Amino acid sequence: MNRLPNLLRCLGAAVVVGAVSQALAVGPLDDRRENTLNVDPEDEIWKEQGYEMPGAPDPANYVGFFVNATATSQFFVDRSHLSVGEDGIVRYVLVVRSPSGAESVTFEGIRCDTRERRLYASWHAQGGWAPLKNSSWQLMGQSAYNRPRAALAEDYFCDGNAPPRDKKAALLRLEGGAEYTDPRKRMP
Repeated sequence: MNRLPNLLRCLGAAVVVGAVSQALAVGPLDDRRENTLNVDPEDEIWKEQGYEMPGAPDPANYVGFFVNATATSQFFVDRSHLSVGEDGIVRYVLVVRSPSGAESVTFEGIRCDTRERRLYASWHAQGGWAPLKNSSWQLMGQSAYNRPRAALAEDYFCDGNAPPRDKKAALLRLEGGAEYTDPRKRMP
């Protein structure tokens, strides 16, 4: 009875040794080999497309969204400045309104495939958009600061690792349209 497990272990070891021997016999990979997959290595590198700063935020175009039950601020996206780029980036204007009524307005982007966010600019009522000097892609964590962005990515903008098809599809989800059902049943 104990022979069968021992036999299987020996066969497994023989298969591994055979595979390693085969790989060593072939030799190191040669970059000069013909590309049989017809894949252009340059296509594998993602590049962010250009973008323009949006116009002034307009409260008439704000659509609110749920972040979590403990959030004391209100969160909005300006629907007139929402876009889905050919590079897969969902760009939007985020408005965070504190309980006292003070607003923080930023122009941002979300990469669904990597779960990253980028802040492009902040809005100043007297001076318009002020681009951020150190704007770069950052992983979205679950900190209080990132929670609205994570909620947008997880619950409204991203379909797994894929961005929405277009602006209309993103707005449909954000506004709780018929084609979208909140997976956590949290829509206000």
